[in-house]
Amino acid sequence: MDFKNRYLKKFITEDLSDRMVFIGGPRQVGKTTLAAAIGRERFARPLYLNWDNSKDQKTINRSEFSGKPDLVIFDELHKRRAWKTYVKGIYDKEKQRDGFRILVTGSARLDVYRRGGDSLFGRYHHYRLHPFSLGELIGAADAKEPFNELEFPRHPHARQHFDALWRFSGFPEPFLKQSTRVLKRWHNEYADRLIKDDIRDLTLVRDISALQILVQLIPDKIGSLFSLNALREDLEASHKAIASWVDIFERFYYLFRLYPYRSTVIRSLRKEPKAYLWDWTQAPNESAKLENMIASHLLKFVHFLYDTQGERAELFYLREAQGREVDFLVTVNRKPWFAAEVKQSDQEPSKHLSYFGERLKIPFLYQVVETPDVDFIALKKNVRVISADKFLSGLV
Repeated sequence: MDFKNRYLKKFITEDLSDRMVFIGGPRQVGKTTLAAAIGRERFARPLYLNWDNSKDQKTINRSEFSGKPDLVIFDELHKRRAWKTYVKGIYDKEKQRDGFRILVTGSARLDVYRRGGDSLFGRYHHYRLHPFSLGELIGAADAKEPFNELEFPRHPHARQHFDALWRFSGFPEPFLKQSTRVLKRWHNEYADRLIKDDIRDLTLVRDISALQILVQLIPDKIGSLFSLNALREDLEASHKAIASWVDIFERFYYLFRLYPYRSTVIRSLRKEPKAYLWDWTQAPNESAKLENMIASHLLKFVHFLYDTQGERAELFYLREAQGREVDFLVTVNRKPWFAAEVKQSDQEPSKHLSYFGERLKIPFLYQVVETPDVDFIALKKNVRVISADKFLSGLV
């Protein structure tokens, strides 16, 4: 495949015809490469400006764009004070000029910075760019119809892609180089630059050493209830400080949290969320790694539905008072679509999966196993037991 032809490319290009487009996502996920490819291939006079470059900063502050560009790409613009007011002013001034477009990228969650300034409502579309996934690698990133059964295309290289993603993550640099040495060095540099270059520049956090310790603690929490109190004891910090630091890591796409699904037909508990990393290769063991990998693919799936098709898709986990639990539930408009339970090798259909499927009337139930070449339906329990590579091929 053409690795510059990312799964969001055609949607972003279409949306640029009538609005600004904002692209958020983790650092080094390929936002700049994607934006540059769109500018180079679809526009005659693209202009790329990076706020981290001092020369580009002056150009941005002066709002003087030489050469009458038809696309201005603002990279890391959210680091500029009152950036929303700035970009709104540029858009409102230049939108009358035929062929002028604006594309904004950022390594922090662009929809977070809403305080102060004029509203951008109705002026932009927002996308979240994810790392490579199995569905993207086999070309399955197309429209999905909610509440239909997932389709699992046969692909000759699906298992090969799964193994590569499993070992090297979906982040472009380690995935494309496929070297363990590169991955280890990338891990070390990634966390350091995230904290020192991004978080320190955009937040009021001064205790950088605490964030560095927190980064080391989070992988051991993958897939389990994410207790801030437990972290508070480990770091000897206040609950308020821990909550703030975890929020920051989520805003900067280091981790994401899933919350329990609430329903009147089950005694769901108001408990802590479960936490996962955007880079599943940092998981401490194979079981947590598989669960995190599936979680990451499902998050990309619901973000894709929301960002490209406007579907109010969300990802939850299931847990109720009696202790029954299922790893994942995908909903649209809060209505259950399908649930998935992840097992390393156990092919005996989960009783909890069947229980929640019956109680919540979930149309499709999947038990995802790492073991290859597995795909059968346990009719009595209405559960499809399926290998991870085949399951992920049905997503995006």
